[in-house]
Amino acid sequence: MTAPRRGVVILDGVRTPFCKAWGLLEDVPADDLQRSPLAEAMARIDLDPAEVDEVVVGNIAQPADTTTLARVAALRAGVPKSVPAVTVNRNCGSGIEAIATAWERIESGLADVVLAGGVESMSRIPFQMGQGFTRRVMGLRKARSAGARAGALFGFRRKDITPRSALEVGLRDAWSGLNMGETAEVLARRFQVGRAEQDAYALESHRRAVAARARLREEIVPFFPPPQHQPILDDVGPREDQSLEALGRLKPVFDKRYGTVTAGNSCMLTDGAAAVVVASEEKARALGIPWLGRIRAFAFAGLDPEVMGLGPVYAARRALERAGLRLSDMQLFEINEAFAAQVLAVLRASASDAFGREALGLPGALGPIDPEILNVNGGAIALGHPVGCSGVRLALTLLKEMARRNLTLGMAALCVGGGQGAALIVERS
Repeated sequence: MTAPRRGVVILDGVRTPFCKAWGLLEDVPADDLQRSPLAEAMARIDLDPAEVDEVVVGNIAQPADTTTLARVAALRAGVPKSVPAVTVNRNCGSGIEAIATAWERIESGLADVVLAGGVESMSRIPFQMGQGFTRRVMGLRKARSAGARAGALFGFRRKDITPRSALEVGLRDAWSGLNMGETAEVLARRFQVGRAEQDAYALESHRRAVAARARLREEIVPFFPPPQHQPILDDVGPREDQSLEALGRLKPVFDKRYGTVTAGNSCMLTDGAAAVVVASEEKARALGIPWLGRIRAFAFAGLDPEVMGLGPVYAARRALERAGLRLSDMQLFEINEAFAAQVLAVLRASASDAFGREALGLPGALGPIDPEILNVNGGAIALGHPVGCSGVRLALTLLKEMARRNLTLGMAALCVGGGQGAALIVERS
């Protein structure tokens, strides 16, 4: 990516409340979740849907009944049938990928206005029966006689009909063989991040999210899920009664004997969706719509899948280089809290001269990140991490808070399962 020539801006955006999986939003399909913020993002700035040139949505567990999820959600949001839509998947970085794709469309001159969204219904990720089940069923379908059908039926084995959680399968890295929580344990050991420090970080995430409820409500559109259609106004994850004592009683999940990563210092499985309106500066001026901020740079980076949680450091280095900036120029940060151990490892790696030289090819450290300007309204440990959505949520939350504080430069970043990182730098005039 080179420096912008046209100038690409984020006009505004909105998201649904984030809800724990198998909770209040479990009966809502992903396309319907995404429909709501797409429609509301246009309505909040009085944007005529006919002005939209394309819709890009990040999503991981693309449902079988809406494999063209972006298209279905866009049509249900009132976008004209003539407007194309595409679903993108970069695992946890899919929301940033959607924004980056919108930037590319606009910067290239192929579009002037793009809706960029992200959604995940982790409640509705199905169970799988496996290839053995498929083979047995196909054999049964091909049987032509009663004897052949009976033989096919008796050929089923218990393992053929034992379901596996597709969610659990998807959270295990196919290259390293580690699930995401196990990669957090690797970072905890490597950077000596203890259990007490992780729990303290998790508690602070809840404290900040609870204190920020009124501010976060500014970016939330109420949702009315079936069957009762009672409104959900806020994220359901932040806990006013969270305490170090309660966190300390939780058992390690991924390494039961020596581990430090628990359900309490990890992000929860979450349902949610978000959307932002991305446009060229000239189009925004022509429409008379102010913008939240300009996209200064973005970057994706690859790294060892076993330490995927360090992705924000690698991606930040690239994004800063492309923007011609230093880490110290950033006045506010949003880094996705997949795990407390992972975020704390990112802080240590970023401030390490040795890591900067050996891993990033720099003369020294990338730079320290002040915890006081990081995730100031809480993070995914309290709010949740609907995987395909989180990148859009981070960008939206960042820009809204930058406006409140009258700040100029900020960064949103995520680690990406499979060994990648994503970073987005935004700028306010």
